[in-house]
Amino acid sequence: MVRRANEDSFCDRGADGVWAVADGMGGHAHGDWASQVLTKALADAALPDDFDEACREIATAIHAGNARIWAEAQARGQQMGTTVAALLVRDGRFGVVWVGDSRAYLLRGGVLYQLTRDHTQVQEMVDRGLLEPHEAAAHPRSHVLARAVGVTATLEVDVVVDAAEAGDVFLLCSDGLTGQVSDPELTAMLAAADGKVAIRDRLIALTLERGAPDNVTVIVVTTGEPTLLSLSPMPGGFA
Repeated sequence: MVRRANEDSFCDRGADGVWAVADGMGGHAHGDWASQVLTKALADAALPDDFDEACREIATAIHAGNARIWAEAQARGQQMGTTVAALLVRDGRFGVVWVGDSRAYLLRGGVLYQLTRDHTQVQEMVDRGLLEPHEAAAHPRSHVLARAVGVTATLEVDVVVDAAEAGDVFLLCSDGLTGQVSDPELTAMLAAADGKVAIRDRLIALTLERGAPDNVTVIVVTTGEPTLLSLSPMPGGFA
């Protein structure tokens, strides 16, 4: 069965050093609306020049999106929500702000680092020692979220901040990508010296080849302009 609606959304504020991906939940129309509400909140946020204040403003925008989605869900009697992973890069520093299982990665010196920790029930089981990390991906509840924007009246937002280095490559993605492409494959693609268009083409090819059951949205940020890719399911390629 082909999914007709794309519940993923993105925010591209390259001039401000801000990018984000969001993956909606709650049915096609509701998930699409929730992810768009959140990315619009990020797109409209007034970001100060100061790095730390800008990070706080990104978190504030996510909280504002949470309040709006939660209120709409209560009015409709329909649960809806979205994940989000947002990246800020400026002044020799980077910050990642996230909720849910959309991810941020950093490739540095040929090594891939996952900057985010999934807010899923399975990840919580791993953290408590109830499940081995290698068992997590195949667990039947691997994509059941423990935290998402819009599903509760209050929200906890996670943030990581560190120094940026020349040559860093950042990847933001929805789980439609990480469900199909392994970390070693991501490392190889991001480390290739043949440009971001080639990275995009390989991501498309792998995703379609493996019949991903979900939408895929990817943002690659390097020292130059970011490469942005949002894929909707295509007939014959997505379940």
